[in-house]
Amino acid sequence: METNTAMKGRGIVLSSFGGYETMCIKDCDVPALGEKDVLVQMRACGMNFSDIYARQGIYTFKGIMPPFVMGIEGTGDVIKVGSNVCTIKVGDRVMCWSFTYGMWSSLAVVPEFNCSVMPECMTYQVGAAIPVNYATAYLTLYGIGGLKQGQKVLIQSAAGGVGWAATQLCHITEDVTVFGTSSPSKFGLTKQNGVNHPIDYRTRDFVQEVQSIMPEGVDIVLDCLSGNDFARSRQLLRPLGHLVHVGISNMISGERRSVFHILKTWWQTKNISVGELVNSNHCVCGFNLASFTESNPEEMKSVVNKITELYITGRIVPRIDSEWKFEEMVAASEHMVNRKNVGKQILLPS
Repeated sequence: METNTAMKGRGIVLSSFGGYETMCIKDCDVPALGEKDVLVQMRACGMNFSDIYARQGIYTFKGIMPPFVMGIEGTGDVIKVGSNVCTIKVGDRVMCWSFTYGMWSSLAVVPEFNCSVMPECMTYQVGAAIPVNYATAYLTLYGIGGLKQGQKVLIQSAAGGVGWAATQLCHITEDVTVFGTSSPSKFGLTKQNGVNHPIDYRTRDFVQEVQSIMPEGVDIVLDCLSGNDFARSRQLLRPLGHLVHVGISNMISGERRSVFHILKTWWQTKNISVGELVNSNHCVCGFNLASFTESNPEEMKSVVNKITELYITGRIVPRIDSEWKFEEMVAASEHMVNRKNVGKQILLPS
């Protein structure tokens, strides 16, 4: 795409795969505005574990290579619209997302269908916590899992962005019981958020803990970890239960990519027996919001709009763990790598 050399955006650029030193703040050319695009003055940017995968070179959508402006979601003010934009106007406050990156910037060009107008009661920070985490949680619980009244759910990493969202979304359905793993220091907050049975993943065996309370098992497991935790979760599924793989955080062991942890995690998940699935009547599946959104952009926007309505009516409440200036991007990344966050971390362009 040609660039508009008259406009520069201040963004966090990934220069190469690696450690924290590969991220830097630069003034970058703003892409030309297409006829179905909008130009957004970004006010808040969401951080996700997938940003760590991208920085370390473990995974980027479509194998995109550096250099590129990082980030896949945020909020801001529309300051310009393309000639064929119909649903967004200049002055609108919007949530926006792009799985080809570019959101950690002061200015972002975003397709119209990747934007949703924010209600007046929603802050920029809260809006930046919604698209990726809440859409992932909603589509896995209800789109894949078909969550129903009275069912039981295990959420791995219940204090993380997706886990926090999934816990709240479980309780928009009546009489759902939630098991949630986290460190004990986070139990108070996860219980307030709706986890009925918190489990210390560091010192306790989560399979034994769930079975001691619910011997018959659970209906849905939402797994953000992968590796042996994913494989062992199948022991907890009831007949017709769903185990949904949505993340690979067990591959992250520090600042830099660990080949050992990557291969270990892959090896522990590579063998799934179709015969065992048939005999146990289990569904084991995966979900990637980026590829889903590319093929179903209208459904993604519809889900974000549904979640916005849930926010307006007070049925979900995103938790902002912390806010960081662009200049604090290394400290913010360390905070997430070390699993210190509860809920969403936000980057502020200015």
